[in-house]
Amino acid sequence: MTRLLLSVNVDHVATLRNARGGTFPCPVEASRQAIAAGADGITVHLREDRRHMRDRDVERIRAEIPAPLNFEMAATEEMVAIAERLRPPACCLVPEKRAELTTEGGLDLLRASAFLPEAIARLREAGVRVSIFVEADPIQIAAAARLGAACVELHTGPYADAAPEARGPHLTRLRVGAASARSHGLICHAGHGLAYDSIGDIARMPEVSEVSIGHFLIAQSLFEGLPTVIRRFQSLIAAARGTTA
Repeated sequence: MTRLLLSVNVDHVATLRNARGGTFPCPVEASRQAIAAGADGITVHLREDRRHMRDRDVERIRAEIPAPLNFEMAATEEMVAIAERLRPPACCLVPEKRAELTTEGGLDLLRASAFLPEAIARLREAGVRVSIFVEADPIQIAAAARLGAACVELHTGPYADAAPEARGPHLTRLRVGAASARSHGLICHAGHGLAYDSIGDIARMPEVSEVSIGHFLIAQSLFEGLPTVIRRFQSLIAAARGTTA
């Protein structure tokens, strides 16, 4: 299998900074150190309420970090305009609710806003590769292909949150979703809630080409240090994938 890429989500470095205000810890510096430690890219989610990342954070990461930026965003006029200005290599369209602690599920493309097709078209016109965060449901994945997305990111939260002995059905669903993505000619990514004990099964899926990991990775770095955690994830991914870290 080809090497599985690891994109590090640095949102919760900004969460920690915002708890006290000021400038420390800096998500731009965390991004710089993540890439130096072996991460393949950086993911950020600029939310409507700016609860963690700020506009200037995203601007600086785009300008200063020499690695692919995956810009997570809601499909709104404001966010599309920001993406058109910054032109990140990739964006991932995600659902967003003000009251949620974290993203609660995939974007329901059968009930999406009328603005979604325009958002995708404008992002593509700006040269941004469009991904959509979806449940591992062949119906949703087929809808993503019809809308013109290049990629889907499968929601791994229910699998990662389940007890190890209860993960089987969730894993089966993810495998079906990954196969469906391939059948529709879509790039397949995966993410949400992944940790040391859950990355291996995802890494063994040949259709999945990239994972995005944030909360656990940043939190575990408090105990092990960011470079150590990134290297451990890369080692676990390589072992499961049968490739070189």
